[in-house]
Amino acid sequence: MFRDEAEIEVIAGDGGDGVVSFRREKYAPKGGPDGGDGGDGGDVVLVASSDLHSLLEVGRSFRYAAKNGKRGGSRTKTGRSAEHVEILVPVGTIVKDSERGNILRDLDTPGARLVVAVGGRGGKGNARFATSVRQVPRIATLGVPGERRRVLLELKLFAEVGLLGFPNAGKSTFLARVSAARPKIADYPFTTLSPQVGIVPVGGYDTLVMADLPGLIEGAAEGAGLGHRFLRHVERCRVLLHFVDVSTTAEPAPLEAYRVLDAELARYSPELHKKPRLVIATKAGEDDDSEPRVAELAAAVAAHGGGEVLPMSSVLGTGVPEVLRAARDIVRRAAATPAASESEAAAETAAETAAE
Repeated sequence: MFRDEAEIEVIAGDGGDGVVSFRREKYAPKGGPDGGDGGDGGDVVLVASSDLHSLLEVGRSFRYAAKNGKRGGSRTKTGRSAEHVEILVPVGTIVKDSERGNILRDLDTPGARLVVAVGGRGGKGNARFATSVRQVPRIATLGVPGERRRVLLELKLFAEVGLLGFPNAGKSTFLARVSAARPKIADYPFTTLSPQVGIVPVGGYDTLVMADLPGLIEGAAEGAGLGHRFLRHVERCRVLLHFVDVSTTAEPAPLEAYRVLDAELARYSPELHKKPRLVIATKAGEDDDSEPRVAELAAAVAAHGGGEVLPMSSVLGTGVPEVLRAARDIVRRAAATPAASESEAAAETAAETAAE
């Protein structure tokens, strides 16, 4: 299962108390103060791990608490500090303060760490307070309480290719055909309720990390349907495959489906709207009327400045290699191309693939 949000409470350990103690030995009945300091409480730390791809495990436990530091001892012995609690989260996890809503950090690299709750410092023993004029101090300080807070974890997937489209546009069928991923496929809306990720071989040893994202509906930029949860994952994809169903049973019609999704991307984020995108006419050739629908869609996309449309049928297998090659070329080019020219790269690659 996949989970892209989790709210947890983190509680750091309290510092151990300092102690009041005096040296008492056979030949030193009136020895000086020897009370030791308390140990520090443990921190709670988030650590980004590339071995995790979901917040499911993190969300199973609502509360994470570190242990308290130990009390100081006589003979100036410092109490043992508590061990830190490390919570592994997927790379790409955004950490927010639940109460204020501000972003604490984006854990976007493997091994990135964030201390979300700092352990309390240990108190001072009375040996710390001995001076030439205060030779018998009978005071010590208490340990400082550890921090306690609630944090909201939001995962943004790191996929090279994101599959976009209305519910039942054919995204899951495509991902199941080209990878070992097995997303749920059924003839009703919102079959995919959370992102599905697959590793797609593209000739030789070349691969693409591809994500089938939940279906989009009108109003998603304002949170309708799966709304912001859907759009959040799109932001980190190198290239977007915009799936448009051109079969006779398509709802909404191809031109309307393209218009709505394009408008939602622009409304949510102008930068996201400019991201390299390939328009894929899905289910092409599966019925007699799909060819004129592809042509009509291609004309509308070209008039909109969106480049060529690539026809494809995951069921028949036609057009699939061309789509994968086009996506691979954009991903490789985007890695070495300034962001300003990525849209041009998408249009060029789509045109080259269509010419083949």
